[in-house]
Amino acid sequence: MNSSQFMPTPGDDRPLPANLPAGHSPSLQASDRPPGDDQAAWWFAFVDRQLLVQTQDPNQPLLPQIPQLADLGLIPRRTQCLGQWQGHPCYGAELAADTVAPPGWELGNLRELYPRLGDGGFAMAGRAFQIMDWDRNHQFCGRCGQPTLALPPEWAKHCPSCNLRVYPRICPAIIVLIHRGSEVLLARSPRFPEAMYSVLAGFVEAGESLEESLVREVQEEVGLEVQNLRYFGSQPWPFPNALMVGFGAEYRSGTIHIDPEELVAAAWFHRDNLPRIPPKPSIARQLIEAFVAGELH
Repeated sequence: MNSSQFMPTPGDDRPLPANLPAGHSPSLQASDRPPGDDQAAWWFAFVDRQLLVQTQDPNQPLLPQIPQLADLGLIPRRTQCLGQWQGHPCYGAELAADTVAPPGWELGNLRELYPRLGDGGFAMAGRAFQIMDWDRNHQFCGRCGQPTLALPPEWAKHCPSCNLRVYPRICPAIIVLIHRGSEVLLARSPRFPEAMYSVLAGFVEAGESLEESLVREVQEEVGLEVQNLRYFGSQPWPFPNALMVGFGAEYRSGTIHIDPEELVAAAWFHRDNLPRIPPKPSIARQLIEAFVAGELH
């Protein structure tokens, strides 16, 4: 197995997988089976939000493919069985905050690793991070404070004291590209890299439908009304646990008035003259590229 399995195919601009990463089998999902003593497995090992990847040999897998992390001198605090990926067992692992990467390895930011991981690797790493983060944050019951127990084969934590059951948290968020003829509305958050603009997004609030959330977010952030909402696609976004639900929408009425607590700028841009936009693999980039290609109407 070589590094090409973690690289996107040149010229391949297809959207990210809509469901499970390519090559993934859920047959071992949430299993309590420990890593084998001699069976090579993929390891998604994290120190906080950073992923362990190799730095030296481009012909070798980017991720550890070894029976146990102890083979690299690393002792995980916790591990999670994620199933089969590309014919091998796949595990997530939480490493201690003071872990130093062994020689030939480094800790990298998940967003920045996308070009090296490719679509399938990035999707699997995001899945691994979300399960690891959930496991780390639910060692104790949020209702009574007692230690929780895992409930394989489900992804679930059970409190034997008060019977509370907790599943991995997923936060739905809408993301919408608003278009007006050949123009698209793009906005700039104070959290964005310099000069970057993107489409609008926001979390769904309790009691809202996706459509209601979209209309509210657009009104609150830029003061506009929209119409003809069309579903585009969705993307799990592991920063830390969002599910981005994408829409296209037509401008209906109003003048741009930004919410200064959310945005620093918003404007209409012609499809042939766009500012800096988000990088792949974000669904924001996919929405913008679809609009430029004339695929959003």
